[in-house]
Amino acid sequence: MTPSGTNPGPQPGPQPGSAAWELLLPAASAPPRARGRALQAALRDAVRSGRLAQGTRLPSSRDLAADLGVSRGLVTEAYEQLTAEGYLRSGRGAGTWVSGAVRAARPRARDLAPRPPGVRADFVPGTPDLSLFPRAAWAAAQRGVLAELPHHELGYPDPRGLPRLRTALAGLLARRRGVVADPERLVVVSGVAQATALLGLALHARGTDTVGVEDPGSPQHSSLYAAAGVTAVPLPLDTEGLAVDPLRSSGVRAVVTTPAHQFPTGIAYSARRRAELLDWARSVDGFVVEDDYDGDFRYDRAPVGALQGLDPERVAYTGSVSKSLAPGLRLGWLLVPEALAEEVVERKRTMDLGHPTLDQALFARFVERGDYDRQLRRCQRAYRERRDALVGALGEHFPGARVSGIAAGLHVIAEFPTRYGPRERFLARTAAAGVEVRALAEYAHARAVRDAPIRLVLGYAQMPATRIRDGVRLMAQAVAGG
Repeated sequence: MTPSGTNPGPQPGPQPGSAAWELLLPAASAPPRARGRALQAALRDAVRSGRLAQGTRLPSSRDLAADLGVSRGLVTEAYEQLTAEGYLRSGRGAGTWVSGAVRAARPRARDLAPRPPGVRADFVPGTPDLSLFPRAAWAAAQRGVLAELPHHELGYPDPRGLPRLRTALAGLLARRRGVVADPERLVVVSGVAQATALLGLALHARGTDTVGVEDPGSPQHSSLYAAAGVTAVPLPLDTEGLAVDPLRSSGVRAVVTTPAHQFPTGIAYSARRRAELLDWARSVDGFVVEDDYDGDFRYDRAPVGALQGLDPERVAYTGSVSKSLAPGLRLGWLLVPEALAEEVVERKRTMDLGHPTLDQALFARFVERGDYDRQLRRCQRAYRERRDALVGALGEHFPGARVSGIAAGLHVIAEFPTRYGPRERFLARTAAAGVEVRALAEYAHARAVRDAPIRLVLGYAQMPATRIRDGVRLMAQAVAGG
């Protein structure tokens, strides 16, 4: 035994036939010009993985070259390169062995992306039908962009976004959402989440440390503002939108809203409430943040125009393609009031030096050629059919249930009579049947009261009509105890 804390000396190196030895054999059969790199990569991987353990003495360059059937110079070069990188150690007359600086790498990368729960029917709101993504049109736009994009546009972009895309988006948003769209104040972002983070940082830099959020509302708003050092203050709703009196007494000077189709209640802010909200912002020299998360989807009449169009100096407008194309594209936009523009653009510059150029050019072409409008019409038809299927199935299987928020968006609110309760049993039986739902109470900031009314937020965009009907039937059978 060696005294505690002393080096026991180099351990025997890999022997012919050992697992560590066999790792090096494919490198010896690589093409001649790639053989050196292959040998270095194989040695490096063996050390990282722990198959060549710390303190293991390697064969001499002469012996290893003879055993592998390669030149001694190739092995010598590999040893020198890995010694320079810190994987190996060597000393004059003492041989070469595995360094103690290396720690075994993790065997594989984990995937932390949210995934559907694998249930029989998933009514959780917030996800579009990803099978509707226009692959052929997107691929055609990509080929066109790669053929025509000037070389200089592959450099660092304007942090606001490519002028071509900002111009295309300004025209699109003015036409479809009624915004006042100045391309100079439009910032291309990685979705509404980044837009929210940028606004939070800009508000914080102005001395704003609180922001009002709708209650109930999107849980992401509070966490995103908290990351920017801004505390979210929950503010209640009434039947017309954000309640004005609590807003005025809250002391906040910025508030986040979803006025076209409030999430999750589904109400559209009334004209009177929109005017009151803007009057409040002017009176406190404050701002309204408009999250227009699904404003394009209104089924029974024309969509309600964006609040930003009434006062672009008091309303910061955000949107994205997450519901119309796919959230994985991480592509959105932010129209900034002049007072916040400089700070937002500088924060965007330091955060990521601008959105990827190829993605921007691709989406600009997609908008310019009318492909995006066609995609919105396609989604509109599909989602209207699914909404109707959900409303019809609820009426058939849950007589007396009241459904609201159906005029727009990708979800509805369903309130069930008390005979289907209590709520905890309703939710437990639904989950046991493999039907995933969310209670409206889960989106409230205050803790839910036990035995409260059964109100569910039911998303329908992600499932075909047949599965929606089957899901409601399963839910009814489960609640009835069948």
